[in-house]
Amino acid sequence: MHNTTMIVFKKFLNDFSSVSTESWNKFSVLFEPRTLKKGDYFISEGKIAKEIGFLEDGIIRVFYRNDKGVEYNKHFFLNPCLIGGYASLITNKPSNINQQALSSCTIWVAKYADLQSLYSTFPDIERIARILAEYYFVQKEQREIELVLLDAEKRYLIFQKQFPELEQKIPQYHIASYLGITPTQLSRIRKKLSLG
Repeated sequence: MHNTTMIVFKKFLNDFSSVSTESWNKFSVLFEPRTLKKGDYFISEGKIAKEIGFLEDGIIRVFYRNDKGVEYNKHFFLNPCLIGGYASLITNKPSNINQQALSSCTIWVAKYADLQSLYSTFPDIERIARILAEYYFVQKEQREIELVLLDAEKRYLIFQKQFPELEQKIPQYHIASYLGITPTQLSRIRKKLSLG
């Protein structure tokens, strides 16, 4: 892992909980670089997830596909962050989600089993894994509450705040899908807000 990435990754983890130098040295060597081209998948539905990744650069969308082939965007990952089919990693069952690159992406990837093998010897690594799981759980619940309780305009304003630069980088239909509305509805909301 090159120096700049190491600094960014270590800071990302330390923002959740501090990692000792010894733990970091054991942890960081488990990651290897991988490049995804736009359209490539990090995890696909039906596959059992085995890896976790640190997104150094790029945009990943998380989506479900129903039995009619209709896609629903659930989340966007922007660097720096961790990616992976977390439910599949924990349960060892096939993933229900897809994680697809919306741009070229640089990712540092490790086998989840290798990370887990550090837990008993390095409690600070296990603590960070727990805190990250709690963080993502809270984030997921918040998103579900927004979809149920807030109207589309409020959801759009939250999207803009949460992903301030994303709107200029991805197609509008991806944003509409994330908001649970049609591209036409999104267009109306954007027009109304720009006039307001």
